[in-house]
Amino acid sequence: MPSLIDLRRRVRAVKNTQQITKAMKMVAASKLRRAQERITSARPYAVEMQRVLAGLAGRVDPSIHPLLAARERTPESRTLVIAVTADKGLCGSFNTNAIKAVVHTVLGSPMPVTLGLVGRKGREYFGRRGFQVEFEQIGIFQKLSFTNAQTIATLAMDAFTAGRVDRVLLVYNEFKSVISQKVVVDQLLPIARADLPGQGAEAGGADEGGTDYLYEPGPQEIFNQLLPRYVEVQVYRALLDSNAAFYAAQMTAMDTATRNSAEMIGSLTLYMNKVRQAAITREIIEVVSGAQAL
Repeated sequence: MPSLIDLRRRVRAVKNTQQITKAMKMVAASKLRRAQERITSARPYAVEMQRVLAGLAGRVDPSIHPLLAARERTPESRTLVIAVTADKGLCGSFNTNAIKAVVHTVLGSPMPVTLGLVGRKGREYFGRRGFQVEFEQIGIFQKLSFTNAQTIATLAMDAFTAGRVDRVLLVYNEFKSVISQKVVVDQLLPIARADLPGQGAEAGGADEGGTDYLYEPGPQEIFNQLLPRYVEVQVYRALLDSNAAFYAAQMTAMDTATRNSAEMIGSLTLYMNKVRQAAITREIIEVVSGAQAL
């Protein structure tokens, strides 16, 4: 049976931990508010841009731009998987779910896979296990900006256009709500084309049942400008989603830890009172026994 001093020390340690988890929950809640505002503002633009460009890409020849070209699978084909994790822990299953999705994608891919690692937790996991890594981006979530997304998108586009990889996938945690985050696996490159009736129409023409687009100055110039920006926007959206999902997961985890510590303090206090009462009872019995012996 532990002594009263040991129990008091343990209660004091749990209370100190509870104060830390409360503080971390408040910090995560304040950062979540800002991160949620950023992803709420950026998501409609990214979704609409994806819809419009998918429709445009479905009406032109894929050879018009290298980012549209879907290549045939060969023994030399490779897939680049960009894994977005956090730089920190104490966020429940946030990093674990993303890593599991990446591992599942790697094991289920018919082609060899190379990784692009965004976040320290992903690098720590995959770096120790001998996975082939194309690039790493660590510490960007401290001050996340569109420049970070441009850097990652440029690395992915360079690998794709140079022929080192034939497909690029993006794995990240999508922010749904404070208590819900969903792991998403999206194809980033080649850019998806909408399945439209009348495929094969000339650029600038109208598909059967589709919309008639007029290009000015021309489809080549437009795609040269829009497609790289589209890739950058989709990467930026994934980073914002992951950032907001991380703070939501951390706030939920710290709230759970705080409540668990309160329950532990209650049970330890009850046990400590029982130990103290047993010690008092034993001392009374010893005094009474000594008096009767005299």
